[in-house]
Amino acid sequence: ITFYFLKDPTLRFQVNVDGHFLTKPVDELFRKHELHAVPFMTGVNNDEGGWMLASVSVTGTYREFVLNMVSFFYPDVRQTPLDVTILLSPTCSTDEYIGNGDDRVKNRDGYTEMLGDLFFTIPAIKAANAHRGAPVYLYEYQHPPKFLQQKRLSFVGSDHGDEIFIVLGFFEQDHDELLGELCSSPDGHNLVHWPKYGAEEKYLAIGLKKQVTAQHLKKERFVFLTQTVPEKIKQHEENAERNEL
Repeated sequence: ITFYFLKDPTLRFQVNVDGHFLTKPVDELFRKHELHAVPFMTGVNNDEGGWMLASVSVTGTYREFVLNMVSFFYPDVRQTPLDVTILLSPTCSTDEYIGNGDDRVKNRDGYTEMLGDLFFTIPAIKAANAHRGAPVYLYEYQHPPKFLQQKRLSFVGSDHGDEIFIVLGFFEQDHDELLGELCSSPDGHNLVHWPKYGAEEKYLAIGLKKQVTAQHLKKERFVFLTQTVPEKIKQHEENAERNEL
């Protein structure tokens, strides 16, 4: 029954372009860089879709389940915002993330990665790209708080929102306190260097025991979701128009 609710647009959070706080659609603001030139920090965790595992078997799942779940979210193509173009082509996206579907564990992991990328990781990278020109800091947080890790499935990494506990000061050990200081201030005294996010797309990978500079967060997935899928959709629409003529 829950799946039918996903088809009801009134139960989804809509972006309200009110002409005051939000003057234009977000994609247009990003594309034209019509943003306030202020320091900006954003980031993601390394298992953003882990919370979705409540709907998936611990031992894995079948390809058909993934296809059905993906197509449930936005059944009407014309109502789908640009950030979720992946859902317009469930077969294409499923092939990208889980392959042929023979490995049920790979299906499970690919499904959760796909939703994490769609709803959190790719939008965060798009926001970082759009704000370049001002000081931008991007992170990937990789350490789940111990008290949460004990309550979840062993293969779930740092899930959506895990870093909030560290930032707000819910420390369990000295390492956590250090992470809290780091996440609160990219320019903090005696903390590891946090590179600015620019043309080289550098970001900080934040683990418990080490924090390192990395580059091009999920670049291949980003290209797939923001370029490959829209191109396939455009080709499909053009072919459909020719067939109608």
